[in-house]
Amino acid sequence: MLKKVSTFLLLIIMLVLVGCNQVEEPNQSEEVESEIESEAGGEVPVESSELVEATFMLDWVPNTNHTGIYVAKEKGFFEEEGIDLTIIEPAMEGAVPIVAAGQADFGVGSQTGVTIARSKDIPVVSIAAVIQEHTSGFASPVEKKITSPEDFEGKTYGGFGGAEEEAILNTVLNQHHVDPSSVENVIVGSADFFANTKRDIDFQWIFYGWTGIEAEIRGEDINMIYLKDIDPVFNYYSPVIFSSDAVIKEKPELVEKFVRAMSKGYEFAIEQPDEAAEILIAATPETDEELIRASQNWLSPRYQGGAEKWGIQSEDIWDNFSSWMLEAGLIEIEVSTEEAMTNKFLP
Repeated sequence: MLKKVSTFLLLIIMLVLVGCNQVEEPNQSEEVESEIESEAGGEVPVESSELVEATFMLDWVPNTNHTGIYVAKEKGFFEEEGIDLTIIEPAMEGAVPIVAAGQADFGVGSQTGVTIARSKDIPVVSIAAVIQEHTSGFASPVEKKITSPEDFEGKTYGGFGGAEEEAILNTVLNQHHVDPSSVENVIVGSADFFANTKRDIDFQWIFYGWTGIEAEIRGEDINMIYLKDIDPVFNYYSPVIFSSDAVIKEKPELVEKFVRAMSKGYEFAIEQPDEAAEILIAATPETDEELIRASQNWLSPRYQGGAEKWGIQSEDIWDNFSSWMLEAGLIEIEVSTEEAMTNKFLP
């Protein structure tokens, strides 16, 4: 009888143990699934405490030059890389000094700005080209009949007032045997192209991807003389994304992850410009929606252009434009392309 009771108690204990194991197994399975989802970028979000904070400073109000950044943020590409990115509106002095001083990790500007900074020992480095072809040039209403640089003679130019702009304009005038003194240069700053050219301004420097597209939407015919068509040396990169020597040296993994996420954002904008435009519209609701959509469709194929991948920068383009800048007096010393730009972080 005692033997039967002992056997019965042993059986009860075994059943209890088995039951406990059956309760634990689903929990272990859920933990494994959670880990897999997290690693695959699935539904399980990364804890905010695990994200590394980084800042990105714009060069202007949000526009289609910046679409890839906003797409990468909205789609969670930065979070997938463990980055909590804050986008900062531009400062009056631009992004270069802010990034160089360590007050922002990344910024957007032009090849010109980076080269001038390096010539003054301001440690910023271009890490990606946003657009492969230079999209700016001199624009004028068709009734002004300005179709070539020779037609600038005797006309009034509305300028930003920058040294780069004056140097390029003077180079163009001299190349086409136009006396610079015959062109009146009026500083209009960022005043509206359409208002200016309806008054005393004959032609102005614009970026076609924004102001040129706006002219199309408004039904206003303009003549556009692209800088890259005037002289190949002017087919330089604008805009570029840059960081500082300090961030690149001390946080190379952050730079690599940032560029990888940003690349995904621009690749998405290349492949799906309509959805990318809606993301930018949501981020900057004060901007004309029709302009953003039209600009995005025009600019998306130009982000990568004929390059092997988005963001790539040519050493020859940097070398040639830096040499021109030295010759034009925009910089006083030669700037090493190896110090001014790098492709090493591109995925």
